Amino acid sequence: MNTTHYPTLTTQQVIEKRTLCVLVDNEPGVLARIAGMFSGRGYNIESLTVSETEHEKHLSRITIVTSGTASVLNQIEAQLDRLVPVHKVVNLTAKASIERELALVKVRGKGEHRMEALRLATAFGAKPVDATLDSFVFELSGPSDDVERFINLMADIGLVEVSRTGVAAIARGNEGL
Repeated sequence: MNTTHYPTLTTQQVIEKRTLCVLVDNEPGVLARIAGMFSGRGYNIESLTVSETEHEKHLSRITIVTSGTASVLNQIEAQLDRLVPVHKVVNLTAKASIERELALVKVRGKGEHRMEALRLATAFGAKPVDATLDSFVFELSGPSDDVERFINLMADIGLVEVSRTGVAAIARGNEGL
């Protein structure tokens, strides 16, 4: 009797993006410890913003956008929560939240390219914050996907340079972190 063995098919694991808000002590080395945890385990940080948010308590808020499988992302949350300077880790992706990013986009163009850049900026709600005879710098704030679409469109016109802040995020509703 001839039996053939076929490999067991597994479902492909879905990669998802997660926005985490981390409340930490505002002291030297905290960001390095958190970044070290990510790099030491081979996790990628797609976006990172940090600022002191509670001056009297010396607390900073770190917003991290990362991606991976659900199990990897849950592991990241658990490992962040165990770090000594971390007070709280909140998965903002699991809550109703608002995410925004700021970008400064420099575009070169004359004639029709210049007019097209202005039309697109108006359509996206970007405002010119600097203008010369052959270039603009636009300021755009909004969801990261909108910022990315604007940058991609400007690439066809004459994109020179982009500076992005990374994601700032906050949960909706009346409760704080």
